[in-house]
Amino acid sequence: MEIIKTGQRDDLGFPVLKKVGQPEPAVLPSEDPAAVRARYEGAKFTLEAASGGKNTLLFDDLGYPSVMVRIPMFLWSDVLEGAPEEPCSAFVVGGRTLDSIWISKYENVIEYGRAYSLPGRDPAHTLTIDEARKACTAKGPGWHLLTNAEWCAIMHWCVRNGTVPRGNASFGGEPERPWDRGVLSAGQKRGRGTEEEMRTLTGSGPDRWNHDGGPWGIADLNGDVWNWVSGIRTVDGELQFIPDNDSALNVDEGPESPLWRAVLPDGSFTVPGTPGTMKYDGTAPGTDSPEDIGVRGGYRLNTALEYPNYTGSEADIAHRAYGWCFFSSLNPAEGVGVPPILQRLGAMPAPGEYKDGSILFLRNYGERVAARGGSWFDGKFGGAWDLYLRETRAFIYPDIGFRAAWIEP
Repeated sequence: MEIIKTGQRDDLGFPVLKKVGQPEPAVLPSEDPAAVRARYEGAKFTLEAASGGKNTLLFDDLGYPSVMVRIPMFLWSDVLEGAPEEPCSAFVVGGRTLDSIWISKYENVIEYGRAYSLPGRDPAHTLTIDEARKACTAKGPGWHLLTNAEWCAIMHWCVRNGTVPRGNASFGGEPERPWDRGVLSAGQKRGRGTEEEMRTLTGSGPDRWNHDGGPWGIADLNGDVWNWVSGIRTVDGELQFIPDNDSALNVDEGPESPLWRAVLPDGSFTVPGTPGTMKYDGTAPGTDSPEDIGVRGGYRLNTALEYPNYTGSEADIAHRAYGWCFFSSLNPAEGVGVPPILQRLGAMPAPGEYKDGSILFLRNYGERVAARGGSWFDGKFGGAWDLYLRETRAFIYPDIGFRAAWIEP
């Protein structure tokens, strides 16, 4: 498979990339998985002993390890004022409540067609959300692409604990503390050019870049590369989810999947396309221009799509009109309430300390899949609640990667 430049540029001046051809099949190792795993058992014990069980090595179907962080189950009421005393959505999978979930400590790399959480690596990038999902599911039972429910559970916990992470949001370092830096990946030099890649090696930043502010936390959730997440999308502005954390079961999330659910004003789920569901609506008229141009005014939560960004008739809607707004500035239209489920699932800001500069990037027409957390060039406008809903599922770029998670099968 080859990555080519299409000749187009997006709104930030970056070239639009496309993959052509078929991917090379992964060449699998011939060694017995049990023998591979045996080599790492000592390291697993050492890591668990040093971290008090907060970190461990989990093994895939080939016997190779990933460094994982345990997140114990908590209730919505533990992290959000006024929320019900019910398990956070991330811990409810297929109708059962889990006592914990395991999240990749590091942005993932791909070896043997499988995702791995390893320190000191250039994170995987320039892959579609479906390619990321495939690299996770190939590892065996319980493995899946990090879900939106899991991302939001971690971030709500961080807000409650006062440990919302910083990271590589300014070309290798923090915008407010440029001396706090990670180690640039090989071949990348310090600079600020439009097409320069400024990823840092996984986990190479300071502890304050980890979700709990300590050495055993999840690294690089803010900045470096965006994280593809499953279980959330928009279609013509309509917010759609896979309920609970059933996305962790690797259910069908294709464009025509019958499992997607929209949200009614009372917070209940319903079939997409039902009248009166919650949508990201513009606040100003869109444009019929076929160019990749910005529409001013930002967005609001509404029960109807009054202002789509693009009003033209081009068949290819991948790169037409777009918009953005600060996540904290998202408000409902007049007479429209905010269902708490949208706050819990990170589609609307929750009451409290959620004003960290995070941004919603959006095209509210066509199907748009999601990434979270920002990348190396967001600067002071980047934040842990960044939500990227501008692209189709074919989108690739060097600033979007992923990480796997694991649940007990």
